[in-house]
Amino acid sequence: MSCELSIVIPAFNESSGLPRALDTIKTIAAKASDNYEIIVVDDGSTDDTPCLIDTAHTRSPEIKGIILSRRFGKEAALYAGLKHSSGKAVVTLDADLQHPPELIPDMLEHWRNGAEIVHGVKQDRGADSLRQRLTSAVYNGVFSRLSGFDLRGSSDFKLLDRRVVDVLTKQLPESSRFYRGLSAWVGYRQATVPFDVAPRKTGESHWGGLRLIRYALHTVTAFSSLPLLIVPVLGLVMLVIAVILGAEAISSRLAGNSISGFATLEITILLAASMIMIGLGIIGQYMARMFDEIKGRPVCLISRSIGMDNPPENML
Repeated sequence: MSCELSIVIPAFNESSGLPRALDTIKTIAAKASDNYEIIVVDDGSTDDTPCLIDTAHTRSPEIKGIILSRRFGKEAALYAGLKHSSGKAVVTLDADLQHPPELIPDMLEHWRNGAEIVHGVKQDRGADSLRQRLTSAVYNGVFSRLSGFDLRGSSDFKLLDRRVVDVLTKQLPESSRFYRGLSAWVGYRQATVPFDVAPRKTGESHWGGLRLIRYALHTVTAFSSLPLLIVPVLGLVMLVIAVILGAEAISSRLAGNSISGFATLEITILLAASMIMIGLGIIGQYMARMFDEIKGRPVCLISRSIGMDNPPENML
């Protein structure tokens, strides 16, 4: 059964703040729409998050849940929620309330006025450290240049029209997904709503340094092939260095000077080896993406659902 508004919330180990978040989001959703559902997608939590979703559904049938069989990552959780939402408009936001649900009515207003995608754009990153701000700025800048889409300030806080949701979940078959990039790539009529990132009330961020690096590598290689151009550029750099060193050696020989090139040769070999390793690493990342796609494994596996009108299939 379809509704006007679906709200999809990916969650991992959010037991400390989930009840408060659901109460807040439910209150706002009820004022924004007469017909809504809230879908919490548990991404393999090891705490009481699934039990809290069960409890919330018992008290409020409009709160539903999808429990993944293990932790597949936020992108997979978002995909599962979008896939099984029924709303004519679908909002995605985080469970920690750093995406302000108070802006959902504004997003709906844009949608009712014809926008098919409404992006929540960060203006102030709140309590983020200087390292986090710099890391985000570098990543968004690099990705924007590689992809051709300006993702500065972008977030997973969005509203999508049903037509866009169907495109993302039915017509884009790749298993390596990047929600922010794909929602920009599909086009359609878009609008933005600026917001300030609220401080996290409970719990802590699950994005450590290594996880962020892996996420950056995954999203860049899943969305753009431009990094492959680094390989021929490195080869061109080595060719230029070789020509310069060769010309210098010939010039010295013609001038009758002895050539003591051990240090130069050693540096050249190390430089060449470094560039070769970088090139092989980049190619390896793309081969890994191709390998994942060829295997054809589902994006995620569902263990069970809570309160869904049409119980989802186990594989997505």
